[in-house]
Amino acid sequence: MRSGKSAKSGKKPFPWERCIWLIIFWTLLLSVGIIAVIMSRAPSEADPSQPYARVKSDYVLMLLQCIVGVLAMLLPSVLQKKLNFEIPSRMMVFFALFLYGAIYLGEVRDFYYTVPHWDTMLHTCSGAMLGALGFSVIQFLNKADRVPVNLSPAFVAFFTLCFAVFMGVIWEIYEFSADAILRTNMQKFALEDGTLLTGRRALMDTMKDLIVDTLGASVMAVTGYISLKYKKGWVEKFLLRRKKR
Repeated sequence: MRSGKSAKSGKKPFPWERCIWLIIFWTLLLSVGIIAVIMSRAPSEADPSQPYARVKSDYVLMLLQCIVGVLAMLLPSVLQKKLNFEIPSRMMVFFALFLYGAIYLGEVRDFYYTVPHWDTMLHTCSGAMLGALGFSVIQFLNKADRVPVNLSPAFVAFFTLCFAVFMGVIWEIYEFSADAILRTNMQKFALEDGTLLTGRRALMDTMKDLIVDTLGASVMAVTGYISLKYKKGWVEKFLLRRKKR
């Protein structure tokens, strides 16, 4: 039941979730074209007199990330239409905002270098988001409309934690592979001016990402455990479901 003037007058509520999704989608899509043009004109090697000027490899990373972002935003629609999934609007908005922060603000607008701990905040959020996805996975495996109560809440929470951390590891493998093949700097083994890091400093970004992924996933796992144990219903609000035929 909806309250307020819109409910009394029979008007449909403003589709703010859809508007946010469309704005972010078109921002990433337009960025693909703009970055491709700029990349074609960018120098291949850095100019010593302009150490912070972006070179072609920087734009390759931006282009790759924006393309991945566009495809990722199309994925929920495919799941909904082809596989008959229902995705909560809250999760859709959270997912879109995460992509906007990670790709457009992080890579295109350079927040990873200019905003302290931007990457850390995003990885913490991604750990929590993947934790919610882990609850959905175990729900699908048991073919239930809700998280199955016959399973121990502790087991469900532990599975969620393991799933989220595993996905975080897969992402780090993707970053490592992209850096090796495309000469990008996704794992931040070099400074913005191209100076290579060595020793422990070169490992810092990857290990920090894995640690905060685990922390974010742990928060979601504990929240889910409490929700299941005491039947709070918190975690169900973020779960993917199959639509009833």
